Amino acid sequence: MSTLTARAIRTARLDLLPLRVEHAEEMAAVLSDPALHTFIGGSPDTPQALRSRYRRMTAGSPDPAVSWLNWVIRLRAEDCLTGTVQATVGPSGHGSLAEIAWVVGTPWQGRGIATEAARGLVDWLGQQPVQDVIAHIHPDHQASTAVATAAGLLPTDAWHEGELRWLRRQE
Repeated sequence: MSTLTARAIRTARLDLLPLRVEHAEEMAAVLSDPALHTFIGGSPDTPQALRSRYRRMTAGSPDPAVSWLNWVIRLRAEDCLTGTVQATVGPSGHGSLAEIAWVVGTPWQGRGIATEAARGLVDWLGQQPVQDVIAHIHPDHQASTAVATAAGLLPTDAWHEGELRWLRRQE
């Protein structure tokens, strides 16, 4: 499998822009609500910590068989960043597998942004050499369950660190 590179993805209202270190300042404010960590643990990063993390993420995976793909979500109508989507793509037993995740800042939640961004990401992955798309979702996180469902993922019987694995097998 060749290494994938994040490319800009455009949806009806959003631009998914490849992550850059320069996004850290605005994203620190977007992701500053401690409630965003209810299901994933941890606490909000400072702009400096986020800059450091983004530097590592944009440098890419140390494993040449794995692609780290990260985007910020830009809401065009408001010309602001609202969250992130990501995919880690690597080999699996029957081709390649993309593990995806999303987060939208509290002020923009409830507006369908996570759903639209996740659909855009899954559609883009469908055009890549990716056979399966998975997400791990806490069983009590109803909003993420709705996003996964809207993006075409189905719950499985598999659990990973207290989260249920959701799967979409690409055509």
